[in-house]
Amino acid sequence: MLIDTHCHLYYEFEGKKPENLVHEARLAGVERLITIGVDAATIRSCQALSDRFSEIFHTVGIHPHEGSKIKPEDLEIVERSSAHPKCVGIGEIGLDYYYDFSPREIQRELFRKQLDLARKLAKPVIVHCRDAEADMLEELKSYAAQLESGRAPGVLHCFTGTREFGRACLELGFYISFSGVLTFKNSEALREAAREFPLDRLLVETDSPYLAPVPFRGKKCEPSMVRYTALKLAEVKGVSIQEIETQTTANAVRLFSLPAAL
Repeated sequence: MLIDTHCHLYYEFEGKKPENLVHEARLAGVERLITIGVDAATIRSCQALSDRFSEIFHTVGIHPHEGSKIKPEDLEIVERSSAHPKCVGIGEIGLDYYYDFSPREIQRELFRKQLDLARKLAKPVIVHCRDAEADMLEELKSYAAQLESGRAPGVLHCFTGTREFGRACLELGFYISFSGVLTFKNSEALREAAREFPLDRLLVETDSPYLAPVPFRGKKCEPSMVRYTALKLAEVKGVSIQEIETQTTANAVRLFSLPAAL
């Protein structure tokens, strides 16, 4: 069985309802889903989905795209919502210098505030990083240095970075999560990185409804499709799909303090 560690179940999935997505995921051997909050509205949606489905857990956070629009009460909502019994992390948070929808200093300030919150709450962070490796590494080094020894700080979600950046994050204790991008034709450098990174620190995700893996390019991604990323990871690592299932599930359970089974 697999865990889709990062999906956005509140978005439009070509008319499919959450119960359809959960059912199809189950049929594909995906037993648990973590749906990710990116602002105050989606945090509420995540909580409602977690309450409704035993298979769904969630995280709470403010995405860097929202930095310019944030209101004082938004971070209070994140903190208050983190007390939900099925909230397993703080995120999606981070830096996005590709789109730059928010000024970079505002992004960094928002990121630091949420890192501080995660440290206080002892919850892992779900990190978004795009075209921001130098600044991100500076922030993550500072954050990891403040944590108690042995505590995993979080995960670099939808990893597409350089091997050097990945190695540095692993050294800080972070996990790395691969999405359908791992299956793309032009992702050979990413596959080389995945081949090198230790399996006991890897997760799989869809980031659905985005980034559908091969052979579903051009379609809305769904949690059931995480199996294709897992199959590609097995091929890259030269191990069985069963080993990928067992290890990535154990990694997710450990990082997010999930129940061992439903």
